[in-house]
Amino acid sequence: MTTHVVIIEDDAQSARLASRLLRKAGYEVRTAEDGEIGFKTVIERTPDIVLIDLGLPDIDGQTVIGLLHEQAAMAAVPIVAFTAYPIDIAQQMAKTYGCAGVISKPIDTHRFAEQVGEFLKRD
Repeated sequence: MTTHVVIIEDDAQSARLASRLLRKAGYEVRTAEDGEIGFKTVIERTPDIVLIDLGLPDIDGQTVIGLLHEQAAMAAVPIVAFTAYPIDIAQQMAKTYGCAGVISKPIDTHRFAEQVGEFLKRD
């Protein structure tokens, strides 16, 4: 069974790179360029993991994460902050928002798919 990832990221270049790396690793990837589209994308078909930028242009990441946590189908789905914020700030925000953790941008292209996989292995 293929692992389904949704990336909610307004920077097109970051979204393309992340998608390409994950597809190369065998993941099915859908992207959304803002919070509203991202929320709808996740609700249409519950993914196995969500990567979300915290600084989105329309609805901030915190709000989208809160809305996703309200969905029963999302109870076991890790939501990972995907951000360029300094790591200490990003980790605190992720913890406050109820994220499974953080993947910092710019991403490590050699480890990115592995990092995503590590979040999928957690209970």
